[in-house]
Amino acid sequence: MNTLSKTTLSVIDPQIPVEQIFNLPERVLQFGTGVLLRGLPAYYIDKANRAGIFNGRIVVVKSTATGSTDDFAKQDNLYTLHIKGIENGEAVNKSVICSAISRVLTAQQQWADLLDVAASPDLKLIISNTTEVGIQLVKEDVLSDVPTSFPGKLLAVLNHRYQTLGGKEDTGLIIIPTELIVDNGKILKDIVIELARYNNLSDAFIQWLQTANRFCNSLVDRIVPGKPDAILQEALTQEQGYIDHLNIIAEPYSLWAIEGDAELEEVLSFQLVDEGVIITPDIELYRELKLRLLNGTHTLCCAVAILSGFKTVSEAIQNDAFAHYITNLVFTEIIPAIPYPISREQAETFANKVLDRFRNPYLNHQWQSIAMQYSLKLKARVVPLLSNYYKIHNAVPLDMTLGFAAFIRFANTVKTDDNTYISTINGIDYLLADANADVLHAAWSAGGNTLTVVERILSNEALWGADLTAVKGFATEVARNVERVFKAVIY
Repeated sequence: MNTLSKTTLSVIDPQIPVEQIFNLPERVLQFGTGVLLRGLPAYYIDKANRAGIFNGRIVVVKSTATGSTDDFAKQDNLYTLHIKGIENGEAVNKSVICSAISRVLTAQQQWADLLDVAASPDLKLIISNTTEVGIQLVKEDVLSDVPTSFPGKLLAVLNHRYQTLGGKEDTGLIIIPTELIVDNGKILKDIVIELARYNNLSDAFIQWLQTANRFCNSLVDRIVPGKPDAILQEALTQEQGYIDHLNIIAEPYSLWAIEGDAELEEVLSFQLVDEGVIITPDIELYRELKLRLLNGTHTLCCAVAILSGFKTVSEAIQNDAFAHYITNLVFTEIIPAIPYPISREQAETFANKVLDRFRNPYLNHQWQSIAMQYSLKLKARVVPLLSNYYKIHNAVPLDMTLGFAAFIRFANTVKTDDNTYISTINGIDYLLADANADVLHAAWSAGGNTLTVVERILSNEALWGADLTAVKGFATEVARNVERVFKAVIY
């Protein structure tokens, strides 16, 4: 069986114009080798290149010393993206060989090559996904050695470009971070400018940095699990008929919302080939839809599902009673309470896509992983919905109430000798991996009847940013549901 490479590509997928694709200029510099970037921006760029639109390839920067780039080199940076799931109620199962990546450079060993890319007139775009902790200020010398931080590397790249090509307006780049931070583009720009001043770089360079380069806020949304395990890898090999050590799987749904204008659309021409790329002056609409209808729904349903004995999202939604609960929660409580001006039609369209994503049998999305930092997620994603619902209806949202009650039951833990907190549900131990686990444990340990414990937790403004007992009737209804979930499996 052949291994995927440039020499075998014409046989494996004769629709790809091999020489044409491999001779395209390197127009994108990407910081991060993770599967999300391969399953989202690289997917869009590959699609556009096939259509003869964007006509540019990606140089990927590997910043960490761990791991190997051998598989990329052996396969000429080709890989297969398997798109599996549910879309508009229909099963989707298709594969795409992505040829958008031209090479992978390791920052420590190939810094000079990276700087050569930075100085290329062909380069137009820098994208990144270095995790949320990657966009942080590290005060370091960015000129004498390879910087340790991503903002440091980015500053060094931009400074080298400025020194090589001069400070003309048309030598600036578009920089789009995809890390899941609100205002990620603005925050990255502020850090890079502060770091430039720390390094005593010239006022002329800082002026060019601020005016010639565009740092764009963006939001990405696509579930792309990590590297397939050995069993899945073998199944994919048999399915595709060739060996690919870089196989990845993604759901059909994809979104890359970028704050920008018509000028940006012209440069990012790959947005023409896929409706998942959205360039708009304000991405807050898409952030709210994702935060409330995808993330908020996950959070509210998480403990309800665990208490019901479900391990994965798709398993839970196959249960008719649970499916009814989640559907009612989304359409009657969350959508009306979104604290942003969104039309009912927009919200319902997005909600139906969310439910399709939940039904995806190919994604092994564990409720236990969704439960990480549970209280923080409730505060950010759900408390604004609860407050807004009560403000609009002057009534308690009953399905949200069950979600909070299940969480409080889940947070009834035993403290172990190694200072972890374990919740036992239906005879199974679950780790409460939550920054507030000690606070929740103390609330239960202080004793009292169910209502007393519930009020103790809900009134804690440090947990929620507000006193949730001020929502009239909420604590009483939550306590009633806590007693209910102690007695029996919910669904």
